[in-house]
Amino acid sequence: MTHSSTAAKAAPSHEQQSLTLLIDRLATPIGEMLIIADQHGSLRATSWSDSETEFFQYLRKQYGATGNALQAAANPNGLSQAIRSYFEGNLKAIDDLPVDPLGTPFQKEVWTALRAIPCGSTISYSQLAARIGRPAAVRAVGLANGSNPVGVIVPCHRVIGADGSLTGYGGGLPRKEWLLRHESALPQTRSGQPRLF
Repeated sequence: MTHSSTAAKAAPSHEQQSLTLLIDRLATPIGEMLIIADQHGSLRATSWSDSETEFFQYLRKQYGATGNALQAAANPNGLSQAIRSYFEGNLKAIDDLPVDPLGTPFQKEVWTALRAIPCGSTISYSQLAARIGRPAAVRAVGLANGSNPVGVIVPCHRVIGADGSLTGYGGGLPRKEWLLRHESALPQTRSGQPRLF
């Protein structure tokens, strides 16, 4: 997640102010993941503890005081366990998790399209733009992809350069490479296992 300035900048609505945001921390092979859910059981955001300061600033900007008052919760709505299962090899465990990130209608359209990319495959930014019926909007699609607040579950890591290069990723290219190897979208190492972060 890059927390781009293209994210929705409107002042928090009454609904956002009345939300309860829950936070859990999950150890993964590529670092500690921060999981933010609401009291209704939907994922609102994920990030990595090595970018915790920036992440909390993003939450305050998007959710106002609510983003400043996170309640610790173990495995809210089973979300953390499902994400753990994904990292342990059950790649389908995250496919149907409920997500409700804040964003513009265009960003949400892109994020919905990201969830339709099958695990184990990748597409280019231009292919993603074509999938949402906006083939000329490659740059805007790239910005929306980079503003995705629910990394891994909304799999922006499955979007790569047209030449097959691993383009930028908010969590860092080593994580992107690990995730794609984990999903068998990139060749495995000689041992047959994904490389560790």
